[in-house]
Amino acid sequence: MNRADYYILADADADSRELFLCRLCEKILGLGLRIYIHTGSDSDAAQLDQRLWSFRADAFVPHVILGQTPAAPIEIGHGEQRPDHREVFVNLALSLPEDAFEFQRIVEIVVQDAEILEATRQNYQRCRERGLELHRNDMR
Repeated sequence: MNRADYYILADADADSRELFLCRLCEKILGLGLRIYIHTGSDSDAAQLDQRLWSFRADAFVPHVILGQTPAAPIEIGHGEQRPDHREVFVNLALSLPEDAFEFQRIVEIVVQDAEILEATRQNYQRCRERGLELHRNDMR
């Protein structure tokens, strides 16, 4: 059964959301899984690319913008772009694309921003309607 994990943070800013994602990516990589991070735009993807390289001096989180080489276990994209695997789909865009349900695991990081809260509530409802195993992780 596919699953969806919702990580609920106390903070409201995008910076906290990205920093949490960087740490979460390290953990998911430790499980041997590949990750696709879906962003809202090309500029969001580029910003996250830089953040993953610099979030901690002693960290190495191998990643690429989708379509670049060499390949890496984390790929960042937006729009209709998708990787060749269907392991972990991290949604940083507001709307959860329909093909996200093809992945084994969906991850959403919820911050206390009205727009993000509303979008992730709708995404949670869609996951529940599709019968995904839901996990709510309150990090507050």
